[in-house]
Amino acid sequence: MTDNASGHPRIAAHGEWLQALETLREKEKELTRAGDALAAERRRLPMVPVEGDYRFTGPEGEVSLVDLFHGRRQLIVYHFMFEPGGKPCSGCSMVADNIGHNLAHVNARDTTFVFTSPASQQEIAALQQRMGWNAPWYTDHGRRLADDFGAGRGFAVNVFFRDDDNRAYRTYFTTDRGGELFDTNFRLLDLTPYGRQETWEDSPEGWPQTPPYEWWRLYDEY
Repeated sequence: MTDNASGHPRIAAHGEWLQALETLREKEKELTRAGDALAAERRRLPMVPVEGDYRFTGPEGEVSLVDLFHGRRQLIVYHFMFEPGGKPCSGCSMVADNIGHNLAHVNARDTTFVFTSPASQQEIAALQQRMGWNAPWYTDHGRRLADDFGAGRGFAVNVFFRDDDNRAYRTYFTTDRGGELFDTNFRLLDLTPYGRQETWEDSPEGWPQTPPYEWWRLYDEY
């Protein structure tokens, strides 16, 4: 169904294109409904108490895990790969690029989002200023929270709940491609004929593709 020699989709009459689009649309609707069902199942996961006293450093000084909630009921923690004296992860930086002003809407639903990294507050503040990011960002000394909650030397997302007694509970965890939920750039590329143009994708022979990760940059380095 593609014109591989010319490197673009096969040209068709409008009626044929519309019929193919409607067939695809039904599959998209099925995927949306499946996503809604999965989200409903996620909301029904049990939760486990957070044991231990986790401490962080933020712009306001030393804080606890409960302090990261900023008085709200729910907390999303993105463990950003940024080591002391090191360079920020390009993939994690894509996530930060996509947060923008979304947090005002998230906060309105009694939910806080924060980044944590082992890097110092001085390093974090310098990066935020360079990139124009303003999401709350805390130093996780020695990657203690990251190590104990599944991120290790990589990235991860953890979700927590705070009860009326100010106790924190872990409700959800994901990593690897689960982190793509933040990446609008991937969602946009997925709409195009060439897609993300990465070698793992199922694309027609001859489509432009390069290995994943290698093309990723901080936005001011392209």
